[in-house]
Amino acid sequence: MTDSKYFTTTKKGIICLIMGLVLQIFLCPFCFPPVAVGKLKAGCFTLSFLFAALERMDPSICERVTPRLSHANSAVVLSAVKVLMKFMEMLSKDLDYYGTLLKKLAPPLVTLLSAEPELQYVALRNINLIVQKRPEILKHEMKVFFVKYNDPIYVKLEKLDIMIRLASQANIAQVLAELKEYATEVDVDFVRKAVRAIGRCAIKVEQSAERCVSTLLDLIQTKVNYVVQEAIVVIKDIFRKYPNKYESVIATLCENLDWLDEPEARAAMIWIVGEYAERIDNADELLESFLEGFHDESTQVQLQLLTTIVKLFLKKPTETQELVQQVLSLATQDSDNPDLRDRGYIYWRLLSTDPVAAKEVVLAEKPLISEETDLIEPTLLDELICYIGTLASVYHKPPSAFVEGGRGIVHKSLPPRTASNESTESPETAPAGAPPGEQPDVIPAQGDLLGDLLNLDLGPPVSGPPLATSSVQMGAVDLLGGGLDSLMGDEPEGIGGTNFVAPPTAAVPANLGAPIGSGLSDLFDLISGVGTLSGSYVAPKAVWLPAMKAKGLEISGTFTRQVGSISMDLQLTNKALQVMTDFAIQFNRNSFGLAPAAPLQVHAPLSPNQTVEISLPLSTVGSVMKMEPLNNLQVAVKNNIDVFYFSTLYPLHILFVEDGKMDRQMFLATWKDIPNENEAQFQIRDCPLNAEAASSKLQSSNIFTVAKRNVEGQDMLYQSLKLTNGIWVLAELRIQPGNPNCMVRLSLKCRAPEVSQHVYQAYETILKN
Repeated sequence: MTDSKYFTTTKKGIICLIMGLVLQIFLCPFCFPPVAVGKLKAGCFTLSFLFAALERMDPSICERVTPRLSHANSAVVLSAVKVLMKFMEMLSKDLDYYGTLLKKLAPPLVTLLSAEPELQYVALRNINLIVQKRPEILKHEMKVFFVKYNDPIYVKLEKLDIMIRLASQANIAQVLAELKEYATEVDVDFVRKAVRAIGRCAIKVEQSAERCVSTLLDLIQTKVNYVVQEAIVVIKDIFRKYPNKYESVIATLCENLDWLDEPEARAAMIWIVGEYAERIDNADELLESFLEGFHDESTQVQLQLLTTIVKLFLKKPTETQELVQQVLSLATQDSDNPDLRDRGYIYWRLLSTDPVAAKEVVLAEKPLISEETDLIEPTLLDELICYIGTLASVYHKPPSAFVEGGRGIVHKSLPPRTASNESTESPETAPAGAPPGEQPDVIPAQGDLLGDLLNLDLGPPVSGPPLATSSVQMGAVDLLGGGLDSLMGDEPEGIGGTNFVAPPTAAVPANLGAPIGSGLSDLFDLISGVGTLSGSYVAPKAVWLPAMKAKGLEISGTFTRQVGSISMDLQLTNKALQVMTDFAIQFNRNSFGLAPAAPLQVHAPLSPNQTVEISLPLSTVGSVMKMEPLNNLQVAVKNNIDVFYFSTLYPLHILFVEDGKMDRQMFLATWKDIPNENEAQFQIRDCPLNAEAASSKLQSSNIFTVAKRNVEGQDMLYQSLKLTNGIWVLAELRIQPGNPNCMVRLSLKCRAPEVSQHVYQAYETILKN
């Protein structure tokens, strides 16, 4: 009898041990060699029910995992949370069981915060992901995240971030009281974050905006230098979110001008003065006080001051003629900063040619700022949820971003939301999932091109490792969208009778075409496809800036992507009668952050009738601003003669990265998760390639075939690609062998549908060349 009891106890212990190991392998497979996983599965006949449950996400697994939520080991708790989070993705929110799981998840997460600071930090980083995915789990646990006096700074900052994510109309009073208390602490960095958090609450919870503004005014009255400056920066953002609503506080802000010595705070105050100049009687005097030390100011303040004085001039032309002439002169003649000088030239040209158009451009209505700009992109968030309890959840990056030799790492994704356990093999047969949430714009939206120039803030060329893509050439569009060459005519009289002398500029035009479409069927019985890497397509050089527009300098070029590096291949020709030297280049902000990764190197003076070829490495870490069209790139080139402007359209396939091949299951789940209205269909005519040739050609430009099959005589290729900014695009390519029309049908799905047209153009360019 005793032996029997001992055997039963030992057996239970061994089973529990093996279950824990199996669970860990399921949760973190890339930590174990595949052979070990296979042997363990083959040997554990008594645990076959567990593998079956894990593979089909059977509800019974939750009953086995839930007790682990109260385990003493925090790693076990996080692993159990991960399993339940994955399982909840398959449940309808209307089910009682869904609510039960929500209630069970909160207490263990709260308990993790009573550990030592290092464990708290790991727990908080994981909770940050969980709150972004399912804020309802911890919506009643706000007090747990209140900062303690003895918390290390890294724990304090993480708690602060989670507090803002959980802030709602129900708890905002409690949160604001706490944040106001934090703003009186001695840790300067933490105080600044607390003040900024108050502004984020105002933007997130509209009903609390007035109370937040009142709290910020109370903080300004403390006259603590760094508190006052952060509060003014935050109030500027509130004005952007709620225009013409809280102008009554402007007088209080103006009283604190003497406290401002940080560039961001000074720029914010200048913006407020310009935006509400008609409500400030002495706005010109305030701006004149900033102008006195113009050359000593930072670039950020100089740019903002230039824009604000031009705004003031358009609102009060008769009173500010001298002021605007002074700032334009300082910006264009006395400044060595090309960003400032370029913006000054643009404003000068606008004011000198068409004052009415200048008013429409400079005083155009600005888009409201968004609520949550720091949320993790949904696809990445789903992947990180699958890595809760690992380093990936602390870094908030997928393992492939920091694990060397990432080829063995499988990209994970949450299962598609559904109320049943039907197979997910086919998009057509899968049950309808819950409607996906609204996806945030991956590329930040701005107004029209001229409106965007109001906030132009280009930095020097970004140095860094050049990132990669493939290449094709497109035409050019004028820098101001309406043709700078059209502004070269007579100088009409400016506003208020002031005559402006316009600076010279140049630009060139040309464009591309557009297409049509077709559909997608299910992915049942997929057969994987492969391709081999070779060089991507490079278009021949085209003239971007003709000599007649640039005082004898002719610029031709194209874009290339080779071995993960993007380049702009330029050909500079001197058709003037004088030597050209001192070349430099700069890009305007653009949709994908393209920027020179190194200076423009012309090693010797460019003599008349001489041509030089240069390969300029590019990076994608520059400033981002949505352009129209999306692939428009505005360029300024300087030499000893003048500054010249042109714009060109870069082919999108130079932005297709090398790790753009998606796992087959992830492809299926992502395709179904993207709304049907995001699907775009096109036709590519005169394309006589078969499926193998097309797949090989596309793979050379980083468009990867995930799977292929033949349906009713049509070859179907299922493909994926990823852009440098992390946007995934999924494609279905239908090729009819022996079709006399040589027509290929292309279906594209993407969370940012505005890129689909340009991806289609990339397909067409690659397949036809």
